[in-house]
Parts: sequence; C-alpha cells; structure tokens
Amino acid sequence: MRALVTGGSRGIGAACVRALAADGYEVVVNYNESRSAAETLARELGCETIRADVRDTAAVGKMFARAGDVDALVCCAGIAKTGLITDLSEDEWQAVIDVNVGGTVRCCRAAIPYMTRKKAGCIVTVSSVWGVTGASCEAVYAASKAAVIGLTKSLAKELGPSGIRVNCVAPGVIDTEMNALLTDADIAALRAATPLGAIGRPSDVAHLVRFLASDSARFITGQVIGADGGFPY
Repeated sequence: MRALVTGGSRGIGAACVRALAADGYEVVVNYNESRSAAETLARELGCETIRADVRDTAAVGKMFARAGDVDALVCCAGIAKTGLITDLSEDEWQAVIDVNVGGTVRCCRAAIPYMTRKKAGCIVTVSSVWGVTGASCEAVYAASKAAVIGLTKSLAKELGPSGIRVNCVAPGVIDTEMNALLTDADIAALRAATPLGAIGRPSDVAHLVRFLASDSARFITGQVIGADGGFPY
C-alpha cells in the first residue's frame, strides 16, 4: 500500500505520515518549504520525500507521476491568515483559498485517475472546526475549510461508484505551529471551552486519519468527523 501526505513535514501532516507508516503504508512525504523537517522525518521512517507547491498544477502533476499509484491521499497542506476580513489584502485571502481549497482540488484531481484504474482508493481531506462553525477574525480561513467540506461530500458521491472513499477530518484546537502565535490567555480560553479540558495533539488527528484510511472504514464515505475534544459546545 502506498500513501501520499501533502504538507507532511510538520504538525498534523507529519503525525499522519507516522501513523500511516506504522500501518504498513509506503508513505510519500510532500513538502514545499520545510525540506529539512521532511528529510529528517523520511530518514526516521524510511519514507520518500517530494517537494511540490500545491498551488502549482504542473508541480502537483509531476509529484503524482513520480509517486506512482497511491492507495491513499491525505490532504494536510494548509495555511491561515487571521484578522478582520476588511483588513486582509486580496493577495492574503487569495493565498489562503489557493492553498487550502485549490491545493486540495489539484491533488485530488491528480490522484483520482490512479485510483479509478484500480477501482479502489481513499482520500482524506483536512478541514477545521472553524469550517463547521465559522470564526470571527478567521473568516477567510473558515470559508476555505468549509469549501473543503463541500468538496469532500461531493467527491464521495462522484467517486463512490469507482470504489473510492472520501472523508474529511475537522480538527479542533491542536498544538501545532499554526496555533503557536496564540497567546497564553487565548489557549487558556480555548482549553476552557473544550469539554475535555485539553488542547489536542497532532497524533489525535492522525489516529482518526489512520482509521479512515484502513479497511476498518470500508463502509464509511462522505463523512466529516471532528477530532476536537467536543469543542465548540
């Protein structure tokens, strides 16, 4: 079995690489800027790394041509911009949409022909709790993650007849570099708002991805599943 994880060098992506490798997958680690982290992870697990910017259709095509037939695609590559929507420049909000939505679309489009030939495959997209509920001062990020949910549900219907399952995980507040800019007060408030009273770990999300990519989830598709400690309630 072979899997490709976009944004696989750090955070949730790296945790997914570890989880899938532990399940016996040959994992291809995609990265864009974090070459050192990707190569360190690859040496640790015996994985292959491929640099590709998911905003670049040609680069994505070359990545899949090099990776070959993949049984599982996990779309973790993503960026965030915070601030009032009126304060973000057009370039800033377009960058979020192009990576989070466009990158996911490009990678799915590239992976699907390999999977349809085999009449089998699994795609796991990564949204966010904000894509479900919306978030003040993160409107563009939330919108991009809501679009990923719509894409997931649509692809599940489109690809089901070809034996391809498509599901989405929606992480809550996870201890990653993306959330490192939050203040201690912000983290305390988010922890207090989470019924389990904790901030999640990347591995908490990765265990869910691992399940969705396994045969145990053979009859699960078109679902959006939270790994969020019950947040928000």
